[in-house]
Amino acid sequence: MGSKVAVVADRIAWEERELIQRADAFGLTVDWVNDESLCLGDPAAPSVRDYDVLLVRSRSYTRGGLVASLAEAAGARTVNTARAIHACENKAALRTVLRAAGVPVPDFRLVLSRKDFTQALEELQTPVVLKPVFGGMGKRVTLIRHTDTAQSVYDYVEDLGHAFEQACLVEPYIGGGTSVRCLVVGGELVGAAEFASGGTDWRNNAALGNDSRALAHDPDIVKITDAVSAELGPGIYGIDLFRTDDGYVVNEVNHAPGFRAVASATGADVPSAIARYVQELLA
Repeated sequence: MGSKVAVVADRIAWEERELIQRADAFGLTVDWVNDESLCLGDPAAPSVRDYDVLLVRSRSYTRGGLVASLAEAAGARTVNTARAIHACENKAALRTVLRAAGVPVPDFRLVLSRKDFTQALEELQTPVVLKPVFGGMGKRVTLIRHTDTAQSVYDYVEDLGHAFEQACLVEPYIGGGTSVRCLVVGGELVGAAEFASGGTDWRNNAALGNDSRALAHDPDIVKITDAVSAELGPGIYGIDLFRTDDGYVVNEVNHAPGFRAVASATGADVPSAIARYVQELLA
């Protein structure tokens, strides 16, 4: 019998389906395990103890780190590690960790109140981007082009019910409507694609169905993705970059990346790369 792998996620999307379908060819048995059914906390972790590795692909920006932390405490092997997932779940923490390691990130300010927001506008100047600390897929990311509308925009943040939702970053608007998504597996850059905002939506996010084109493995891109992997540890990451006059900067790192768009744009066989990486971990 091959090694047993649990894909821990809230649902099966295209990515999880591809991973499950490719498993047999690599001597792996892959099961979907709903992250809402684990009930972790028992030191014996009965819900995951029979698996050799857990691929943690929870889309929630809180569940993944919790699942990985408790699974690791029970002796399970997780991909990615709990430390890496916790860093990726929190944009402020991630940028702080990367910046301390010498990895270039955009300038930013943490905004927890209207006073913070007003000061951030003074220090960074419009146009700026307001984005939640916890979240993904381009949701609630707002471009503020003019100071005279900024406070009205912040009214919507204040009306959110929980401090968790109100925590935001303000950063300069950079990238000119494009970003680069890099898929890294086990420290290796598997594919990179540039996404451009389409239609009337300024955001460039693969989840929004933007235009994309494959990019060559630019040494500057490889250098920065290698630096991210060195800091977070080998794993499976979607690393989003912005191009600036001074080179690339890391916008964010996704610990459970969707990879359909990059695979389509580049022809990269991402599911097989992940299966081989799991094989190597279990060898």
